[in-house]
Formats: sequence, C-alpha cells, structure tokens
Amino acid sequence: MILFFISSSSSIPKPPLPGSNTITKWKGNKNKNDPSSGLAPSSSPSSEEQKLVDDRPAPGSAAPVEAPTSNFTMGAIPATGKMNATFVTLARNSDLWDIADSIRQVEDRFNRNYHYDWVFLNDKEFDENFKKVTTALVSGTTHYSTIPKEHWSFPDFIDQDKAKKVREDMAERKIIYGDSVSYRHMCRFESGFFFRQPVMQNYEWYWRVEPSVKLYCDVGFDPFRVMAENKKKYSFVISLYEYAETIPTIWDSAKKFMKQHPEHIAEGNSMKWLSDDDGESYNHCHFWSNFEVGNLNWLRSDAYIKFFETLDQDGGFFYERWGDAPVHSIAAGLLLKKEEIQFFDDIAYWHVPFTHCPTSEQKRLENKCACNPKDNFDWKGYSCTTRWFDMMGMEKPEGYQDQKD
Repeated sequence: MILFFISSSSSIPKPPLPGSNTITKWKGNKNKNDPSSGLAPSSSPSSEEQKLVDDRPAPGSAAPVEAPTSNFTMGAIPATGKMNATFVTLARNSDLWDIADSIRQVEDRFNRNYHYDWVFLNDKEFDENFKKVTTALVSGTTHYSTIPKEHWSFPDFIDQDKAKKVREDMAERKIIYGDSVSYRHMCRFESGFFFRQPVMQNYEWYWRVEPSVKLYCDVGFDPFRVMAENKKKYSFVISLYEYAETIPTIWDSAKKFMKQHPEHIAEGNSMKWLSDDDGESYNHCHFWSNFEVGNLNWLRSDAYIKFFETLDQDGGFFYERWGDAPVHSIAAGLLLKKEEIQFFDDIAYWHVPFTHCPTSEQKRLENKCACNPKDNFDWKGYSCTTRWFDMMGMEKPEGYQDQKD
C-alpha cells in the first residue's frame, strides 16, 4: 500500500491583501469561460489591508523596480483577471473522497469565483472515477499526471541496506513514519520534483492542497495576485518545530551548501528565525508545507536546485527521515529575503491536528469564519509564528495572549 501522507511531511509534535488599490471582494461570477474572471466590485479595506495598499503606486504610475535576489524572473502581472497559477495535489485513487472534501472547501471559500486550474499528481495512473468526480468538483480545468519512476524511487547513490536499518531503528523508537518507504519518496518528491513535472511547466504560481483539509474563512482576495504584486515568493499559515529525531544532520547539509554557494544566500534573509546562534545550529522551526502558495520560478531557480541537490546527495531523505517542510523552510529562510515570505493570516486553515484561525474577531466576522479562535495554534508554545512576528517586527494582534497555552 502506498502512503503519500497522513498529516504532512512535517511530524506531528509530541507534547490580505487586495490585488489593487481597493479590496476586491467577490460577489460571485461563476462562469469559468468568462474573460472577466478574477474581477470583482470593490469594498472598503480593513485597517490592516490598507497599510499595504497605501504603500502601492497610484494607478497608472510605475512601481519601483528592485534588483532580483536570485537568478529567476517573475512573470508579467496581468492588470486584471487570473494569474498564471494552479492548485496542485499529490493523491492516490483511494484518497478520492478525502480530496473531494478538500476541493469543496477550496471551491466554496475561494475558487468558485476564480476558476483556477487544478493539477493532480500520482505515482500510479488515476482511475476514471477519480477523474470524473474531481473534474465535476473543480470549477477550473483539471489535469492528471503520473509521476515518473525516477522521481519516486531510491536514487542510485543510496545504500538500501543502510536505509533499511535506519527504518527498522526508527520503528523500534516509534518515530512517526520512521519505517515508511513511501513517506520518504513523498518527501523527496515534494522537495525536489513536483515543480519539474511537465504539466507544472505551464504555470508560475501554485497552491498546494492535501486531502482532508479545511478552509474556515472566505478568501475574498486572490493570494496569487497578492504574492506577485508584493514581490513574495513563498507563504505559510502555520509554523512549528520539527521532530528533531527525524532531521539530526539536515543543518549540517544546509551549512555545507552555505559554504559552497555563498552567492545564493540572500541578504536580509530569515536566519534569525531558523537559528538562535547565528547559524551554528538549527532551532527546528519550519513552515508547515501541507499549505503553500508559492512561486514556481523560484523553485526552478539555480539557487533552489543546487540547494536541493546538496541535501539529496547527503541521503537524509532515506538515512534519516527528512520532510519537505524543513527543506522548503530552510531554503526559503536562506535564499529569500525575509520580506519575500508571506504570512496569510486571513486564510483560516486546518490540517490534522493544527488550526490557523485569525486572532482578530473583526477578520473572522468579515470573512464569515467558522473556526473556534481557541483552537488557533499561532501563539501556542510549539508554534514558531511568535518568532516570525518578532523577527519581522510585526505587531501581534489584539487578543493573542488569550490564545496562548
């Protein structure tokens, strides 16, 4: 039996922006063939949203051009309509009803107004029932792709006897997914290959969706457009500490990359979020990658490819149990400016066992949220979001202290 994921590539621990100078809240254009998809009447922005709106150039004026931080370019931003973007899901045929629930969540809360495409990836052929049901649920165009064997198998440089002994040891120590081969293939695939699939070459932006997730609030803006207009490359809604026993040497590999490729380390990066001692050690903070909205051109960049290849050659996906969450997080933390990473507070999200629910009551009411704010993980002791706010100099929302442990 193939196991892609149960909770994500990160371990379960033990113990908005508008797209223009006005908020574009959707009223419900549901015709996916209508060229006006992506347009909406405006309403007044919230105070938090207005702060970023005020910093944007006036209509018709040129935005300032910044020097790129790595060797890739952002695509042109269309003045109106949809971005060049897709949802992407890794799933098995047996995940059909779990992913069907996720699709309904995303469609009802967001995509019924935008009709973005949806790419489904599987290391086996999708059956006709999976295609029929998901095509009916998605308002955009669906695409189905089979992962090539070389992207879902042991690479030649891995000593499989050594890897087997590691799995047996982790099973004895009851490390979550410690004895799973397929989980390791999944983590390696999500770290270094999902964005290389031919079907993904048609897009610049992606939003990762897994089976059995929930969106608790209306998403009344286009996250892809927000990312592009604010020069963001990666985003998150939940952050936490990784299970240390699964990644004992991942920082050694990251330090080796930093030494070999100093040209790819961004000035003003997020090292202070990743490390408490200026990079000597890793504090295990990572973005929970079962939710991601990101830029595919960044993942295709020479900097990210070299980062992944350095880690891959060290064998930690198989000799340990590296997840794609810390891989993506360390890469984003080192290769991007900290301002290029977006925290989407407005996107209320659940993936077992954690919830992101906006702390602000005003946001919850405006966006018709159905989450219990007491379940919000942001300010709990095992969350790294407090660290993110502190590093970024961001003011914590009113009421956050009431949501601590």
